[in-house]
Amino acid sequence: MFRLQYLSIDLSNRCSKACNFCYNGSSALGETRWMPQEVIDLMTDCYDNGVQAVSLGGGEPFEYEGIFEIMSALAPMLFVSVSTSGLPLKNMETWQKLLQNKPDKIHFSIHDPENGDEIDNALHFIDLLRGERVKAGINLLVSSDKIPATKALARRLAEAGISRKEIIFIPRKFALQPTPQQIAEIAGDEPFQSPSCLAACRPSERFCSLSWDRRVNFCSYSPSKAALREISYKGIMDALNSITFKSCLI
Repeated sequence: MFRLQYLSIDLSNRCSKACNFCYNGSSALGETRWMPQEVIDLMTDCYDNGVQAVSLGGGEPFEYEGIFEIMSALAPMLFVSVSTSGLPLKNMETWQKLLQNKPDKIHFSIHDPENGDEIDNALHFIDLLRGERVKAGINLLVSSDKIPATKALARRLAEAGISRKEIIFIPRKFALQPTPQQIAEIAGDEPFQSPSCLAACRPSERFCSLSWDRRVNFCSYSPSKAALREISYKGIMDALNSITFKSCLI
């Protein structure tokens, strides 16, 4: 039985990093159809209907105007996490606003295990956030062509005091998708976190994803997204009930 408990919202598909493998098709000139108050009202309605947590993503959420307004409004109700490259936090004004509107957790994305600047930036801000009593972790993209380098990075993260509980191993999709065995090898054969589709592609019983253009599905990657006809909890449920779920691999 489906019972929505947590969801993610891609606030925009604007991101200066513009990775060519982004599931959201993000670019520096990306768009959004979400107004901050719409997100706040929607999540308030979802909270009233039993939703416990929301993840704010993109695009790059810290390039979305209104991110701090949303975080401040939702923090008293929900567990609020944010996924970021961390690059916008180098701007002192953005960093100060973050400290004034703290989420419950921030996930820093590392896409390339051989990019020293990307890794150092994530570790730097994780250390600073620990001092501010904000939980922080890593979204580590795993590509099948970089298994040894990713394994070495996992060891480095452990040496930096980042436990397996603070890392989500994200399998890169399509041609460079790793096997579950490869991710287990990277994790050192310890219990690890990864999207549920690593084991099998199927709709979640607790989670859904809302895209920058107000479409919804059980998974961010699935091509069978349905448009929200009403920006409300009911609108989400109606859209999900209308979907014939399709794998992103089809």
